[in-house]
Amino acid sequence: LEMLFSVLLVLGVSLVPAHSSPTEKYLGSPLLQRCFEDAKKLVDDAYTYSREESLRRVRRDVVSPHDALRLMKQPRGDTRSAVRSADYMAQTLRLLHDRVHHVHKRSLNATDLLSEEDLRRLANITGCSARVSLPQCRTTPNLNKYRTITSICNNLNNPRIGAANTPFTRWLPAQYDDGISQPKGFLNRTINNFLLPLVRQVSNNILSTTDAGVVSDTEYTHMVTLFGQWNDHDLTFTPFSPSIRSFSNGVNCDESCERTEPCIPIPIPPGDPRLPSRPDSCIPAFRSAPVCGTGYSAYNFGGDPNKREQINALTAFLDLSQVYGSEDKLALYLRDLENNDGLLRVNTEFRDNRREVLPFHPLQVNMCATRARVTNDSNAREVPCFIAGDVRVDENIALTSIHTLFVREHNRLARELKRLNPHWDSETLYQEARKIMGAYTQVLFVFRDYLPHIVGDDAMRRQLGRYPGYNPNVDPSISNVFATAAYRFAHLAIQPTISRLDANYRENPQFPSVPLFKAFFTPWRIVFEGGIDPVLRGLIGRPAKLNTQDHMLVDALRERLFQFVQHLALDLGSLNMQRGRDHGLPGYNAWRRFCGLSQPRNQAELAQVLNNRDLARRLLQLYGTPDNIDVWMGGVAEPFVRGGRVGPLFACLIASQFQRIRQGDRLWYEKPGVFTPQQRAALSTATLSRIICDNTGINTVPTDAFNVLSNRNRLVNCSSLRRLNLSAWRERPCTGNSGSQLQTEMPR
Repeated sequence: LEMLFSVLLVLGVSLVPAHSSPTEKYLGSPLLQRCFEDAKKLVDDAYTYSREESLRRVRRDVVSPHDALRLMKQPRGDTRSAVRSADYMAQTLRLLHDRVHHVHKRSLNATDLLSEEDLRRLANITGCSARVSLPQCRTTPNLNKYRTITSICNNLNNPRIGAANTPFTRWLPAQYDDGISQPKGFLNRTINNFLLPLVRQVSNNILSTTDAGVVSDTEYTHMVTLFGQWNDHDLTFTPFSPSIRSFSNGVNCDESCERTEPCIPIPIPPGDPRLPSRPDSCIPAFRSAPVCGTGYSAYNFGGDPNKREQINALTAFLDLSQVYGSEDKLALYLRDLENNDGLLRVNTEFRDNRREVLPFHPLQVNMCATRARVTNDSNAREVPCFIAGDVRVDENIALTSIHTLFVREHNRLARELKRLNPHWDSETLYQEARKIMGAYTQVLFVFRDYLPHIVGDDAMRRQLGRYPGYNPNVDPSISNVFATAAYRFAHLAIQPTISRLDANYRENPQFPSVPLFKAFFTPWRIVFEGGIDPVLRGLIGRPAKLNTQDHMLVDALRERLFQFVQHLALDLGSLNMQRGRDHGLPGYNAWRRFCGLSQPRNQAELAQVLNNRDLARRLLQLYGTPDNIDVWMGGVAEPFVRGGRVGPLFACLIASQFQRIRQGDRLWYEKPGVFTPQQRAALSTATLSRIICDNTGINTVPTDAFNVLSNRNRLVNCSSLRRLNLSAWRERPCTGNSGSQLQTEMPR
């Protein structure tokens, strides 16, 4: 991965415990040793303070919206170790730079001070070397049969490609204000002769709409929108820094508008309709955590600067990691190990009409204790947050309902497989059910049922047609622009209300529909307010919001995101654009050029691309030139492609990403040997509507859960929908080798 990673590998780095205390034998230079010791204390103290302060706020019930977002985006497990290592490295080299500059009054030249041995030892002691060491795949059991939880060794030639906790890939080079790490616009330098506008100003002038102005989609259901969010949580998670205060001066990011790492505040423009526009007024925000050895830390290693990169904590593959987890410890915790049935853990305290509910998170502090505040009932019983393979499970009750549905489906499959193969052990039952679930989310739901509605027929035919086979030279890693911009298109298709419908698909009189801003972090609505059935009926029985150029982002997301009571709410549109600048994403025209599309140079040409003169005028009043338009803003402003729900730019970027995911996956559903022909034929009959029937009390569903009800897509009884036939998974017990006869060909 560019210079630092190459240096570490060439030097043949040996592994040392990532966060052991430094000693003289590890660091040859006394100055370097002192800098590391000071940096380690600085980072550890900041982490400890931030954790204790966060717990204090939760316990005192003073969690603000930015606290909620930050806590949800905290790195955990191995991701936290990766982020901590990067912070150790960056702060060690920052201190070294500052001290040498103070003494010698010149810029640091690392080659004058750090020998190769110093670099090797520093990489070991910070833990950075562990991030790039190549694992051995030969000892991994069932490597050709089942995915590893982390997706390590999916690519046998480069075992870390597509794995969890690796960098997002870049399709175009990053563009930072200082060329290395500073977010675009932070240094107030002109770009293409214009200053970038404040993201909140863009949000106010372009994205704003009222709930009354929302236009509903006439073709696609709200399930399309939420399934997109669900699918995104299988592919991308960008952790924040765990610290809420600056490493360099100790300033709290949520108590100051100072731009100091890791603070990335969103300034309030003059005349803001909701927020005071004082000089010290801003929406607190935090930078995405850097990858070890990128940004300024790479610069200090000498040679060409290695631009800051960000971590994807999840695997790049369609493997339902949001159900199973992307780290081994979490995956093990999510399993029910008290029986031999291969099941996932479920709630032991509550049921949903005798059906399974997600387990509660074991943490004692409870960010989801929102019931008393929302209902104004101080005696209301609270419940903890749920836990799942992805930390965003409680983000809204619609997402929670889909999580619950697929945990139930795993357990249903495992029980059915045990009935067919009573000799299988728990591990085989778990892995085979997980493998079937992964196939669901690959060609079946994403490629067959979902993506055509998003990118349209032309992109599907051009980039996502017949399966070309596995290519180990294709990098399936998630691109930064996909995660940070293109796949955030669905934010503009979210309705301001989570509908809850009764058995007749009418408003549920007992548990009515919920305003979206009252559905954030409310697992108690699933436990105490009718379970997931009314929510799922609302998703498949009500339309999505239609993204129109004059009614883009609903107030619940632009003015009331994660608002619990009186706290300053977040603005999702501003956050999306600020995140793109934090990641150094190039502007709109650079990506149009990447996709082979025209690059508008002036208002007239932009108006032609957008088919909207007024929108083009307002955008250029803000940005000055189409080159500077934030890629997310430009992408969501484009008219839809034929049959899709994104414009040409995002259709290209989304289709390109899924093209790479499919072709770079050694265990893809359609690859010969992964499933038998009989199993593939059975899987091709699976539908989301049938899964809803099999795991809920819902008796009537539309044939296609993604299309609105119509004469061509009527409600039908569940008994009329074809069940998934698992007979192709029946194994002859006489083989004496669990699961061994399920494959006729071995993946290569």
